[in-house]
Amino acid sequence: MNSQQLISRTEEEIRIPHAEYAKKLRPLLPSEAFAPDPSKLVILLINLGIMILGWAIASTLDQWPVFWVGLYLPIALIMGNSIVVLGFTSHILMHGSVIKNKRVMDIMGFFGFALLWMPPTLWKVVHNREHHNKTNSIDDPDRNYLESQPKNWGKWFQNLIVPSAEVNPFFLAVGMATGWFLYCVRHISAVLLFNNKSVDYVPAAITVSPKERRAIALEVAAIAAIHLTILFSLQFDPLKLLLSYFLPIALGYAGVIFYIYTNHMVSPMSSVNDPTFNSLSLRVPKFFDWLHLNFSYHTEHHIFPNINSDYYPQVRELLELHYPGRLNLIDATEAWRLLLQTPRHYRDENTFTDWSGEKSVPCPVIPTSAKN
Repeated sequence: MNSQQLISRTEEEIRIPHAEYAKKLRPLLPSEAFAPDPSKLVILLINLGIMILGWAIASTLDQWPVFWVGLYLPIALIMGNSIVVLGFTSHILMHGSVIKNKRVMDIMGFFGFALLWMPPTLWKVVHNREHHNKTNSIDDPDRNYLESQPKNWGKWFQNLIVPSAEVNPFFLAVGMATGWFLYCVRHISAVLLFNNKSVDYVPAAITVSPKERRAIALEVAAIAAIHLTILFSLQFDPLKLLLSYFLPIALGYAGVIFYIYTNHMVSPMSSVNDPTFNSLSLRVPKFFDWLHLNFSYHTEHHIFPNINSDYYPQVRELLELHYPGRLNLIDATEAWRLLLQTPRHYRDENTFTDWSGEKSVPCPVIPTSAKN
């Protein structure tokens, strides 16, 4: 597939609300697809164990011969992947597909998200409540910035580090390691410092209740305490911190943000929450689907957020059978190429522009002929 095979969808294309897909496809799925799957909780615990073991090994690095230190790099890579898995496991956990006990869900979600600096109470608001119900609309906190929005620090940083036709390769590399943290800082500060719709340094401001705001503040403090404890356990040793804290976090954040960037950023905006219009699903090697709990099946997840992720492939089969040609399914490498060939700000629902406003590029999507 090449760029000549890509088209921009028009306003006239029929869009189907999310609820209609769910209503039609839900009876065609087995009941066990919607039953809790506690095995995912075991995956979360295993990856927490991997992180703790990695730090325990790192605490002895000052006793290693210098020429052995490089042997820790594969451990750092495994830890980085564990951060990705912790994020994705916590994601489906907080959607209710793992366990139904809300107290246990919140506790395990806290530990799963702690290394990603995401308070679970904030996640339930910004992701479950806002993003899923307003995907790529004007009110979606996860969308690209608009050309018309003020050029403040949030928009400037986003423009500096996200994949686009204008991004500097160095800042893109830095952004892959830091983009997720910037996302957290923006939303945490917006609700804790202001908590009103006038906040303009986020793509779309959200508000939380006083109870949620207090919970978010306490969770942020507890997350900070966990990170400080990790630093203390590593004696603030530069080598230990580099190899077992900063490097795994950078790798983990890069893995998480790669999926997030490709989920929606090249899709058009829409007031109708049609997951086949505003979301992309990726083709990745099966190993990565196994490793990352089928997170590449993103359109399928948006149709059934609370389904067991093992059943995403079955949702895809039903989508392709009952809604042929509508699913945006694309190779991960191609999705990345599209990100690097297009500007990153919305001029209107179907058009991208750059920081200067000089470009005007249609949002690329995959036509039916290129989906097979």
